Amino acid sequence: MHDLEISTGRIVAERPQYVFAGARARVFGLLFVAWASIGGASPDPAPDPKSAPALSSEPPSIRPIVVLGTATSTASAAATAAPTAPKSTVLVVPIRGTIDLGLAPFVDRMLDEHPDVVAVVLDINTFGGRIDAAVRIRDRLLALDIPTVAFVDRRAISAGALIALATDQIVFAPGASMGAATPVQIEEGTAKPVEEKVVSYMRSEMRATAEAKGRRADIAEAMVDAEIAIDGITAKGSLLTVTTEEALRLHLAAGKADDIGGLLKALGLDRAEVVRGEENWAENFATFITSPVVAGALMSIGLLALGIELYSPGIGFAGALGVVFLSLFFGGHMVVHLAGAEEIILFLVGIALLAVEIFVIPGFGITGVLGILAVATSLVMALIGMPLGVSWNTGVFSDALRQVLYSLLVTIVLMSVVVRFLPQSRFMRRFILSDSVGRQSPELLAELDDGPIQVGAVGVTITDLRPSGKMDLAGRTFDVVSEHEYIPKGVEVRVLRSTGMSVVVTRRT
Repeated sequence: MHDLEISTGRIVAERPQYVFAGARARVFGLLFVAWASIGGASPDPAPDPKSAPALSSEPPSIRPIVVLGTATSTASAAATAAPTAPKSTVLVVPIRGTIDLGLAPFVDRMLDEHPDVVAVVLDINTFGGRIDAAVRIRDRLLALDIPTVAFVDRRAISAGALIALATDQIVFAPGASMGAATPVQIEEGTAKPVEEKVVSYMRSEMRATAEAKGRRADIAEAMVDAEIAIDGITAKGSLLTVTTEEALRLHLAAGKADDIGGLLKALGLDRAEVVRGEENWAENFATFITSPVVAGALMSIGLLALGIELYSPGIGFAGALGVVFLSLFFGGHMVVHLAGAEEIILFLVGIALLAVEIFVIPGFGITGVLGILAVATSLVMALIGMPLGVSWNTGVFSDALRQVLYSLLVTIVLMSVVVRFLPQSRFMRRFILSDSVGRQSPELLAELDDGPIQVGAVGVTITDLRPSGKMDLAGRTFDVVSEHEYIPKGVEVRVLRSTGMSVVVTRRT
């Protein structure tokens, strides 16, 4: 655990040894310096930090939380006497609301844009959120060489507790709480228990994080696993959630403060410049795009639009709509560092395979299956921001797979409705020729000729149409697509419409 000590204008890390009130420590330091300068006695050598007594078991009754010794006072005076010393800067990063996919890149950006700050304060008030987002933030905090402080303003629950444990010091506001970090599965608005492997993973993350910061690992684990009992703290069968006073008594908290201003004063940084991070519009938009409901809708509508375009090539607007919606899906997940070029390439390969299956290879075989698998895999990968093994253990993989399967199911249902009713709608008649054209005069048919085949022409299938296949017309072979049904080989069909890309036919009646 780091405590912040001002020395020649910089903040350095030091293991806590003594706890004093801020004013009392400064007076003690000034008296000590004056006594030494008079020469009345030779000052005793500075105490060995290793021989310092342990923290008192009594919870502190005062707000200051920083270890302030004699060196701090003299260093503060020296820093005050040097007008040219650069002004210190503290970065305050808000961790509020639901911990979602957009939070991790926001924290990364804040830390990247302010590498020279003397301290990072996380202003936490959250009921938790996604494990993968919290783990990414935790990893970044552990890798920092800048002192970090978590200010628990009201609550740091679930994933918020993991983030708080990853800081050097945890400071509670009065009436705050922290803990209850067991993972749950949200289905249909209800929290359900998860598999033991997910609990085990989260337990190990909490334990490792606590150990990395010199805190009690059993307390961290008890926040995840209700089966862990600690004498005098928590009983078996109950998840551990600590209040401000309990956290102070257990030395989980370094102290308490009413607000960020009080915290900075206790840290000796009340004169420092404070930079408070704010999410930009791109991060807010990406957070909205990557929410489960919106992401699922983007997948379903995008796939449906592409399906309509493949079913009736030449419409144009359907394909453009599909590209826009799927671009939003992949783009949003790229902003939050989940999707990359690999997922987009795999998705395009899948669409290409499906197009080959529909327009080039009669029937539906291995090419179509591979296309569907490639599309589904790319969508699942875009929802996972961690290695496969970790995502499997945390349940992120199963959540992503479930979301993609739901979206594909919705797409299939909507596509069946489109195939059944859309060709007869007034909307589609603006883009395609109606069946009545086939009953017009040969002269009119000639005028409506879009290509090598006239609308209304009759041919015979020479392969099964499922829905694509081949048709013989006046001794010539054409690739055709049935409108919305399976048509076996050797059946007379009539041309409904002909574009430069495809010929759509229906069974002759």
